Amino acid sequence: MIEEIRDIESKGIDPSTIVISDRAHVVMPYHAEFDRLEEERRGDNAIGTTNKGIGPAYKDKVERSGIRIGELLNIEYLALRLPGIIEAKNEVLTKIYGADPIDVNDILEQVRSWAPELSPFIRPVDDLVATAIENGENVILEGAQGALLDIDHGTYPYVTSSNPTIGGPMTGMGLGPNAFGGVAGVFKAYCTRVGAGPFPTELKEGIGPQIKEIASEFGVTTGRERRVGWFDGVAGRYSARVNGFDSVIITRLDILDNFDSINVCVAYELNGERIEKFPVDAEQLERCKPIYETLEGWSGTTAGVTDADDLPPEARAYVAFLESVLEVSAAIISTGPRRDETITIKPVIPV
Repeated sequence: MIEEIRDIESKGIDPSTIVISDRAHVVMPYHAEFDRLEEERRGDNAIGTTNKGIGPAYKDKVERSGIRIGELLNIEYLALRLPGIIEAKNEVLTKIYGADPIDVNDILEQVRSWAPELSPFIRPVDDLVATAIENGENVILEGAQGALLDIDHGTYPYVTSSNPTIGGPMTGMGLGPNAFGGVAGVFKAYCTRVGAGPFPTELKEGIGPQIKEIASEFGVTTGRERRVGWFDGVAGRYSARVNGFDSVIITRLDILDNFDSINVCVAYELNGERIEKFPVDAEQLERCKPIYETLEGWSGTTAGVTDADDLPPEARAYVAFLESVLEVSAAIISTGPRRDETITIKPVIPV
């Protein structure tokens, strides 16, 4: 965060409009170490975390031993809390993992160095957002990750530690459902997944590696190759239902240019039976086989197209088919990485 603020300043941009919620929990240096050690301990059953310490930080939050960014405004109080926290961490590090203990003075020195850099930006964000909504201003909440990584509604245990579904913004911002003008879901024109976990439409050979190479599918945080598969309409419908999408945004349509045919998963086969509802149970999902409908591909390129009428007929038919499978209409189609490479069909949020 400090590096990003400095980067903004170096470009001549005033960072004073940045606000960090005083309730945000801090991923401490020891969280990343716990993340790495626990993944090593799991061995072949590793979940495939980013090893950035997110899970351990959430664990501390629930155990009420976490550190919130607002505590940087009162370093002397935090200095009284830290020794007890570090002592407990060292018990686990040395006795369970056989790792070296943490030096509390090193951690305290780091915390003291953060305080003057970040303190000017720390304030109650919930009040700021609530006031903006009351004044009729626009507020966009952008969620990270995807619905199937939700701690409650995802493919547990191959999930993250938070709620990337629509419930997360409500609890995270302290907003009621009436505050939302609408909810938009973002889908790639095909599917990807990073790390372990069931993936019924995964393409391990042939077209899968082709798409991976064309799209440069590598995790932003980890650099790991993403797993690639055909669009999964069963999982997509589930996500649309859990989140209550008013519209969808379809990205990376141009990646599917020049394929002779394109498959879309419309149902699964489980234990010899066709099912159209998404089984959240990871063991069941692992045994699901995709049932596809095959659509005609298109020649030429959709890259950079900004008008839906300029798309090849087969590309328009593909988007229409995804809309019918998801039972939600598309508001935006992305045809490239730049902002102007966008087809706007209708407002994302209903007016």
